[in-house]
Amino acid sequence: MGNPFRLPLLLFRWRRPSRFSDMRVVSDGFWLRRGYDALTFFGTVVTASPEMARQMEGKSNRLKNHEMIHLRQAQHTHDSWLCFYLLYIWYYLRALPMNRQLKNAAYELNPFEMEAYRHMNDLSYLSNPQCGAEWRTYARMKPSERLKLHQGLSI
Repeated sequence: MGNPFRLPLLLFRWRRPSRFSDMRVVSDGFWLRRGYDALTFFGTVVTASPEMARQMEGKSNRLKNHEMIHLRQAQHTHDSWLCFYLLYIWYYLRALPMNRQLKNAAYELNPFEMEAYRHMNDLSYLSNPQCGAEWRTYARMKPSERLKLHQGLSI
């Protein structure tokens, strides 16, 4: 169990997403729900365990790649963590009714997660100029269309 005050204190060191070229990794299992390995919090990657944090320090890690894609997405949402998180919550809530058809649909059908999962194994994706902007394609779809796409892609 981690320190519940550690993450909120990171807000005092908040910087625009464009100020980051890499994100530091910290371990704090308190803030992660069971079944999730990591999350991006205002430019810091939070993992469930110190072992996972050590593994993610290397550049060629697919989970770190996933979280770095979220950084690029924040850069593409007006270079604002606040816009990124508000949109993330909006898309999560819009897909919530789909949880009846697919377990965890609100998370998996979130346009930000769809892009990150689709490209997390492509370690060269971060150097692509379009990295972080593909989520907009998914955002234009209705949640039911994203569900069909998700089932077809088997993300």
